[in-house]
Amino acid sequence: MAQGIVVSERAKLVASLIVLQLCFAGFHIVSRVALNIGVSKIVYPIYRNIIALILVGPFAYFMEKKERTPLTFSLLAEFFLLALVGITANQVFYILGLYYASPTFVSALQNTVPALTFIMASVLRIEQVNVARMDGLVKVLGTLVSIGGAMVITLYKGPLILNGTNPSTEESSNKMQSWALGCIFTFCHCLSWAGWMVLQAPIVKKYPAKLSLTSFTLFFGLIQFLCIAAFTERDPTHWKIVSGEEIFTILYAGIISSGLVIVLQTWCIQKGGPVFVSSFQPVQTVLVAGMASIVLGDQLYSGGVIGATLIMTGLYLVLWGKTAEARYQSQDKEETLTKHLLDGDNSSQECPTRADIP
Repeated sequence: MAQGIVVSERAKLVASLIVLQLCFAGFHIVSRVALNIGVSKIVYPIYRNIIALILVGPFAYFMEKKERTPLTFSLLAEFFLLALVGITANQVFYILGLYYASPTFVSALQNTVPALTFIMASVLRIEQVNVARMDGLVKVLGTLVSIGGAMVITLYKGPLILNGTNPSTEESSNKMQSWALGCIFTFCHCLSWAGWMVLQAPIVKKYPAKLSLTSFTLFFGLIQFLCIAAFTERDPTHWKIVSGEEIFTILYAGIISSGLVIVLQTWCIQKGGPVFVSSFQPVQTVLVAGMASIVLGDQLYSGGVIGATLIMTGLYLVLWGKTAEARYQSQDKEETLTKHLLDGDNSSQECPTRADIP
């Protein structure tokens, strides 16, 4: 009976992770559709962040009253920096990368984020790398493989493997594709994402209310986007939503990608842990490739498949290294504790002997 419950919980977790990746994959397609129908690259993320803030803000206010620490100018400055990297730069580079490249390319390159995070954390001494141990060596190897895959997918196109099923959409979409710019912007997006995760780690220690932190980040990101819009989007017609397609893309981006995804991802991490959740990331790339071919008529080239395979291999190596590192650290703690207890027992045995000495 207990075994059946465990299997049921695992099946529920796997199903939830597949739904999560479907939501992510759908966001890539929906965002590209929004660009294709002429939604502004600045107005789109502004509306998305407004909806996200409306959804997350009330939950943060009522659920984290006891967890919130007093706000200081230093904390607010860190929130602002976090928003600049994780919201503004991240979303701007994502939209530009998607505009000039393709959803499949962007999704594939996003698998380099764990490797880039590892490099940044190592350079900033947030994470220690022990290459003499297997876990450290595998993490370095996985990082190199991921970067190699990113170089292949960027520099080598290769022969056509999968032709799109919608030639008219493909034809119009190819006019605005510039591979070099797409590569640069998408890589900057991945760097911003990785930087956001590295910056977030020390801030969470000072301010452990995660939903409130997300709300503040969304708020400052929204302010930054509005400042950009003040210079780039002065035409009132760019702010008008005139079709059902535009309404759908904006609502999907705000409600599904910034609302449902946060709740579902948090639940999955609580149940399965961050490493298990991250291991499903490549599923998203496969889903995006299929959906982009059907909905957008995108083509798939062998260079993209080879590069994506290398990136996914590197991702799993980095994740394996992180799991092994956690295991080693757990063993080290147990050994230290055992040694401490044994030393304590020896000391207590020696004390009476010393007391007997006149």
